[in-house]
Amino acid sequence: MRTKIIVPILTLALICSANLLARVSSDRDLEIFEEFLRSTPRSTVENNIVHTALFFLNTPYVAHTLDTSDIEALTVNFRETDCLIFVENCLALSRTLHRPHPDIDCFERELQLIRYRDGIINGYASRLHYTSDWIFDNVKKGVVEDITHALGGKKFKPDVFFMSKNYLKYKRLKNNPETVKAIETTEREINRRECYYFIPKQEINARQAQIKTGDIVCFTSTVAGLDIAHLGIAYRDKGRLTFIHASSTAGKVIVNPESLVDYCNKIKSVTGVIVLHPCDFSFLPFNNISGQINHRRFGFRTGESGKQFERFRLHFLHSGLGVFNSAVCFGKFN
Repeated sequence: MRTKIIVPILTLALICSANLLARVSSDRDLEIFEEFLRSTPRSTVENNIVHTALFFLNTPYVAHTLDTSDIEALTVNFRETDCLIFVENCLALSRTLHRPHPDIDCFERELQLIRYRDGIINGYASRLHYTSDWIFDNVKKGVVEDITHALGGKKFKPDVFFMSKNYLKYKRLKNNPETVKAIETTEREINRRECYYFIPKQEINARQAQIKTGDIVCFTSTVAGLDIAHLGIAYRDKGRLTFIHASSTAGKVIVNPESLVDYCNKIKSVTGVIVLHPCDFSFLPFNNISGQINHRRFGFRTGESGKQFERFRLHFLHSGLGVFNSAVCFGKFN
């Protein structure tokens, strides 16, 4: 049965603008952003992410840069990074380049969409702290595709508790029992999921030909209470598969000197990898003539009406389409 969904665009735009609590950390961040726009050619999201990762080579590794304030707000920092912020920045910048008129506001919307659950800032616990949760939410939003199962991956069952059990190590948790409870709730939700797969490190060599430059590689871990301990962007250097990442050991963003296989074999706590593919998209989710949702462009799959609309809703909240003001959007779903 075909159903019609009517979305009041002005209402959604107001929700988006009210929730976007961005702050650029310094004038230097804006300078770096403008330099990035000038120096990076527009291409597909997956191609742009590699150019973006290489643009940030030698950026210093600094931990906990999102936790300097007691108020949860969108922090933009191109001057220093950790492994997750590096991937988020590369992904958000690559998607920004795909917009008709890329600017810092566009980037902030993309970054918020990627960093927060459902793209909504609602306190410290709304940030996607655990990488498995980050994967789940960004697959749901159509930002990335988890291709691990398609590559022959095995079932991966997270058992996360590190943050709630070690809350004293976190500035924003140690004096905030309500937020600790919210983190515990998230941990239980993650642990109930049955949707994750990983490629054991003994099998990466046999699967590496299917991992593309620009894919996101997430390293599953044996560390108690953690799911994924590190991540980076796959990169073929003279035919050899390695990855670009913010390395705490090197203290900066590097092209890893070892291959992906050798790195995994060297790090005893690494059990394997989860592989994500950045999703390409078109700026407008509508067919230009009929006004119907363009399923193929917007990552929709037929027969998933609720999921289709939710994905559209999340993208719209961060797309800057409020220029249509009180116009009404009509979309038909299978």
